[in-house]
Amino acid sequence: MYQLQQQFNEAGSSANPASSRILIVTAVEAEREAVMGGLGGDERFVVIAGGVGPAAVAAGTARALAGGAYSRVVSAGIAGGFAGLADIGSLVVASRMVAADLGSDSPEGFISVDELGFGSSVIPAEDEVSAALAGALQGAGLAARLAPIVTVSTTTGTLAGARALAARVPGAAAEGMEGFGVAEAARQFGLPALELRAISNAVGPRDRGAWKIGDALSALRRASSILPEVFFA
Repeated sequence: MYQLQQQFNEAGSSANPASSRILIVTAVEAEREAVMGGLGGDERFVVIAGGVGPAAVAAGTARALAGGAYSRVVSAGIAGGFAGLADIGSLVVASRMVAADLGSDSPEGFISVDELGFGSSVIPAEDEVSAALAGALQGAGLAARLAPIVTVSTTTGTLAGARALAARVPGAAAEGMEGFGVAEAARQFGLPALELRAISNAVGPRDRGAWKIGDALSALRRASSILPEVFFA
């Protein structure tokens, strides 16, 4: 929490309350450093590491939004990719952020919070802006796609789990732990949200030896360098 407060203080020291800055929220410091490296000190962006998991990052995002003026919020980081849709080192821009495990278990299978009638597990991204970002990434020679990204509190570690999750959210290309939390905080402040993920591993059987975190962070850095031309063209 102290580190997060330091980030807010640094952002506020040069903040212009009337500006239309963009808040970028990562989970951990390594992701924050990759994003900041790509942005090259562009002061139109404020980048914080908000915490791991939907609850922590939603709280961190809300705290940042309460302390400044922003035009939109971006959830950014590394993630798992679904086989055949997002290879390691590639990028996924969310068409929608889905809280894939928000609901109830039952003998008949998973019941989403939507089906239970207690709210929604889906937050749409900005259609035109997300499509423009995916297109700009592709135009820069990066492997990128526009697709749903799922948010979970427990990452998938089995083939059966990966198949069940893919069936629950058809077309999902990436699995992370923060996107929906960031988007929900943004929604509470009346702001649009996007999610950008660089793929470090395959969703499925847990094999740390096959993870390419360095490659994913490098892809995230390259993708971040393209954000200014998309958001401030």
